[in-house]
Amino acid sequence: MADVSCVGNVYNEPNSIKLPEYMEMFCNLHNGKRFAIDIGCSLTKIAYYSTTKHKQSCFNHRKKNINKLNVTNGVNTGSLTNDYSKINNNWENNCETSNTIRNIITDDSDNVIDSCINDSTSQMCNQKYCEIEQMSRLHFLKFQTKYLENCLDFIENHIVGNKELVKGNTIKVTGGGVCKYASCIKEKLGVLIDKEDEMYCLIKGTNFLLKNVSKEAFSFEQNGKPEYIFQNIDSNLYPYLLVNIGSGVSIIKVTGEECYERIGGLSTGGATFWGLGSLLTSAKEYDDLLELAAKGDYEKVDILVRDIFGGDYTSAGLSGDLIAASFGKINVNNGESSQKKFSEADIARSLLFTVLNSIGQVASLYALMHNVDKVYFGGYFLCNNALNMDVLSRSVNYWSDNKIKPLFLRHEGYLGTVGAFLKGTEQWGKETSSGVSRERKMSAGCGNFGNGNGNINESDGDFSVCPFLLNPHTYCPDVVNLVQDEEAREYWLKCFEGTVEKITIKAIESQKNNSTAIKRANSFKEKLLNRLKELKTNPTLYGSLTVRSILETIQQFLHDYEFPDPYLTQKEMENKEALTLFANHIEQLDRLDETTRNKKLIWYLIAGNMFDWGAKEISALLEKDNFGFEDALSKIPKRPWLIDSLDEWSKRLEGVPHKCAVIFVDNSGLDIILGIFPFVRELLRRGTEVILCSNSSPALNDVIHSELLVLLNSVKKICPIIREAEEKGFLIAMESGQTGPCLDLSRLKKNLCEEMIRRKADLIVIEGMGRSVHTNLNTNFKCESLKVAVIKNQWLAKRLGGNMFSVLCQYKNNLIS
Repeated sequence: MADVSCVGNVYNEPNSIKLPEYMEMFCNLHNGKRFAIDIGCSLTKIAYYSTTKHKQSCFNHRKKNINKLNVTNGVNTGSLTNDYSKINNNWENNCETSNTIRNIITDDSDNVIDSCINDSTSQMCNQKYCEIEQMSRLHFLKFQTKYLENCLDFIENHIVGNKELVKGNTIKVTGGGVCKYASCIKEKLGVLIDKEDEMYCLIKGTNFLLKNVSKEAFSFEQNGKPEYIFQNIDSNLYPYLLVNIGSGVSIIKVTGEECYERIGGLSTGGATFWGLGSLLTSAKEYDDLLELAAKGDYEKVDILVRDIFGGDYTSAGLSGDLIAASFGKINVNNGESSQKKFSEADIARSLLFTVLNSIGQVASLYALMHNVDKVYFGGYFLCNNALNMDVLSRSVNYWSDNKIKPLFLRHEGYLGTVGAFLKGTEQWGKETSSGVSRERKMSAGCGNFGNGNGNINESDGDFSVCPFLLNPHTYCPDVVNLVQDEEAREYWLKCFEGTVEKITIKAIESQKNNSTAIKRANSFKEKLLNRLKELKTNPTLYGSLTVRSILETIQQFLHDYEFPDPYLTQKEMENKEALTLFANHIEQLDRLDETTRNKKLIWYLIAGNMFDWGAKEISALLEKDNFGFEDALSKIPKRPWLIDSLDEWSKRLEGVPHKCAVIFVDNSGLDIILGIFPFVRELLRRGTEVILCSNSSPALNDVIHSELLVLLNSVKKICPIIREAEEKGFLIAMESGQTGPCLDLSRLKKNLCEEMIRRKADLIVIEGMGRSVHTNLNTNFKCESLKVAVIKNQWLAKRLGGNMFSVLCQYKNNLIS
């Protein structure tokens, strides 16, 4: 586990902080604005808020500059500037926060090389469609409390250019060490100290993570297949028990957002294991003790039931493998005892089991007594260590007779820190004086399980679950779990590894006049290849592993290395070409009778969906200049297709028109213009209102919201039906809230969900392999749905029972009146 260590002088007194060479612990500290600290007896956790600046591609249909910093829900409140110095960096003026910060784990705690970013700023800002976006991050890290003063010195010396922003501000501090270190913090950083209740912060942080971060909680079974089973966000969260294992143990019953009660605890916790372990072995550091315990054999130290009864104690229902007396074998030979007879590893393991089994037993008894069926274990004592989690899981299952579900948290060590920061956002938000009524949300992110560091990223706007999901409580936006499916994992990791070079080349080409593009692209390439390599050896290293999570990681890395939209030029070129074909395209459609036209429109959706630069096999075709829409039509196999509901869909269109169709679009160019817009036009002609939903930020050659507005403006000049519908408000374009090529219906823009309800949507259309197949193949809705995609991957097509270019045309009617 990475940690802060101190370099001592000749008197062995720590006088400076040494950072591990393999990780920059204090990411972006020079831009630090706000801090929250959780001081425990053994460990201290720090969360600090900082801002970073990125370039974001923009298609501006109004021909005006937009400053992303001051845009909320399409309202222009600022102007674009090429000079960072002209952007007000004052957090209080520009970054209002709300009472909650939102979800999506980026699983990336590495920091982009600042020199690369700064060198490229002036050149990239001269690019067409480029805007400056100020992003916010909440970084967090841990270290031993005894080094707190040294850490504060380091922080104070490295808040470059922002000391005045920090000085005089308030730091939220919680934990048992507040009283001891409050004056020290105030003196060294020149800040005001606001002490927050430890229990309050603990619950606030836990509730936030469980309610907003997908896959935050998981169960664990050592040697299980898989060992980690990640949980979806639980809409029926309360009640639950939180067992927080720090120096001691607190057991808290939580029944609501701020309704909780400490119902018990234990004095034997992390400090017990660390303290006794230091006395009984030569290991003095906690991580060393854990490593020692992992090698030991508790049976050589503990007395088991079989040691007493020769096997199982059947009449009492006791298995022979149960521990009857911890450390019992040390004093069984007529009082003769010698520690030398027992290895330190065996002693450490026995001690660990003693502490954990006690915690598991007491937690189970409290849960049974209070009629609670799930227990979440938190606190840095666990360290997401497999041995720790396995012992606790077995203990809870045994003592509760499998009636209580033991669960663990990815951000287990930062519950109080996150809670303190959230508490701070409530106060800091009230202190802002910009005069602009806006909200800025955050999105949670973290490093891997064994990492003592992480970050929480900003995310614009509110999010909500799609209101028309048939089973929202069990919805999972991933068809295949790559942790469980070894064959699929091996294939997809190899597949993505094979695309890295192509993505790198595209990134360089998108900034071919930029002197730092090659350097940044190679850094991106190296980082992505290392990530894929890590996932091969440890698929749960960054939490849940799916095709969606890998695709989103790629987009995040591109963004971090200042490649906001590598396919921007390609999309612009394809959009222009497709627009020249649009008028003749719809004219030919109008010559067909209604039944034939409705079926032909589905064929056009399928053909359009061929144009996907994210598919390796398709990108090879697209690189040939002569591959066009007619070529794509010729690739569509004869019916019946792999999933074929075309006849059912055609028959449905003979009935009453839909009230409102919500369409999640996929690719730019021929896909959106010759596939989607003619389909939309037909729905509008039938009297159906349409909401077109596109990505909020770039992913491959997918359509983004600002681009869709430009295309809609162009298409309506050609088509009177679309123009009239757009002018009357029957056709609108909205952001989906997605940042990758997949579709998570549990995380849509809140205003989109509200609009779906307001317009009484009764048809949901999902287009594309990423959105329809990878994430929503088995998703059912309360209303009618239509999923259309081409399977552009041979391995996946074969897995689904088809061949390359197999077609998904799935229409379902689950309408609930």
